[in-house]
Amino acid sequence: MNPFIEIITQPDNIAIVIMIFMVTFFMVWAFQQAFQNDRLLAAGLPVEGENDSFVDTFKPLVRIELIIAVVVMVGLTVWSIAVDAPLEEIANPTITPNPAKAPWYFLGLQELLVYFDPWLAGVVLPSLIVVGLLAIPYIDINPKGNGYYTFSERKYAIMIFSFGFFVLWLLLIVIGVFFRGPGWLWYWPWQEWDHARVVFEPTKDLTSVIGVDSRSWLGEVIGGFIVFSYMAIGMVAPYFYWKKNNPELLSKLGMVRYITIMFLFITMMSIPIKMVLRLVFLIKYVWILEYIGPFHIGINF
Repeated sequence: MNPFIEIITQPDNIAIVIMIFMVTFFMVWAFQQAFQNDRLLAAGLPVEGENDSFVDTFKPLVRIELIIAVVVMVGLTVWSIAVDAPLEEIANPTITPNPAKAPWYFLGLQELLVYFDPWLAGVVLPSLIVVGLLAIPYIDINPKGNGYYTFSERKYAIMIFSFGFFVLWLLLIVIGVFFRGPGWLWYWPWQEWDHARVVFEPTKDLTSVIGVDSRSWLGEVIGGFIVFSYMAIGMVAPYFYWKKNNPELLSKLGMVRYITIMFLFITMMSIPIKMVLRLVFLIKYVWILEYIGPFHIGINF
């Protein structure tokens, strides 16, 4: 475990370790408050903030923010005195650091490059994240659960957000920081980083598993069929499930909101699916589409 201890104690990684513990603590605390309020609501008891039109913000908000600001300032001051800044030597254009890592807040995107084509990992998926966050106020039809902690009244929204943020985004950052070493190879905590290490992974495309060249016209057709089938099943199956079990929800959502929500959801779920295919089965791409007629488009999914 010595290599892993050296990594987590590096000055520029201490903040990430603190972030992991803080995010975990506040997530557990928020769910605890939500479950407690759900028990009160089930018992018919009032919940603080549920029916308040006007709320005194000084005591529960402003005072707490002031205290936290003072604590953070003191903590940063002590931290800056106790831990040296992670400054390195002057950049040398003839020497490339190995591993060459982006800032920690971009390491999730850098990790996505292992599983997706660069334009998907660096342009399309980040854009969909921003679009999805902007769309939340317009696709949210639930007036409950605003101003107080609850899980039962917003379980779908909470589960999807928790999975997307805590499991996917933070997990990708943790993998990029602590598990990727020289050559962007995977290193377990007990493994020493070896700059001369070479790993040959015979990756393959999904269609080549059944003996079809992924860059042939048949491979492109099969790959496209798999991708569009995944999208279609992801769109249609929940629709019929909710139509049978919760038709009121579908009528409130409407078709535009439903399509938007499901498109963003199944796109998000493609990330863990591609991660499992790449890390476990060594499958790099599901669909390779290079040409449509005379046009070169280069889609690698």
